[in-house]
Amino acid sequence: MTVNERTHRFGAAFLFALAVAGGAHAAAADRSTGLKLTGDKPIQIESDKLEIKEKENTAIFTGNVSVTQGDTLMKSGRMVVLYAKGEGSAATGSAAIDRIEADGKVYLKSATQVATGDAGVFDMKSEVFVLTGKEVVLSEGENVIVGCKLTVQMKTGRAQLDGCGGNSGSSGRIKMLISPNSAKTQ
Repeated sequence: MTVNERTHRFGAAFLFALAVAGGAHAAAADRSTGLKLTGDKPIQIESDKLEIKEKENTAIFTGNVSVTQGDTLMKSGRMVVLYAKGEGSAATGSAAIDRIEADGKVYLKSATQVATGDAGVFDMKSEVFVLTGKEVVLSEGENVIVGCKLTVQMKTGRAQLDGCGGNSGSSGRIKMLISPNSAKTQ
């Protein structure tokens, strides 16, 4: 099997896994305008480099990583896809994705919301997404909330933002700015 065939099959498996994971989130996303992944739109992944480590059940996208589906965009410096052991092969696209890790300034944008942080982890089994950093910033229009750890339960749509608790130069508290005109524009 050629490298191009492996890359194509890996890409198909990755997109399928994101679509399945997003399917659970789509029901929760219908209640809000937050980050959405759905199974009915194609996902485009771009990076400067893709390295598949079949023996380690890992695929690593590096350099200007960009993942797009509909109105949702994720950018990072690096994205690592870890496969469940004994669940097939990353190169053939038959592997079950266990976890997706992104780092190097993670940027997530949906139609109306933006979230930024230093690193993000999506656990496929528990369907939990965690975005962390020196500052995790969520914004919608002029409204901004800042903390250091955002945890999103994709199954329920529940999200929790934790303060920075002891980071140098930080009060450890959540900071929120709400514009009085924001309710009129939404």
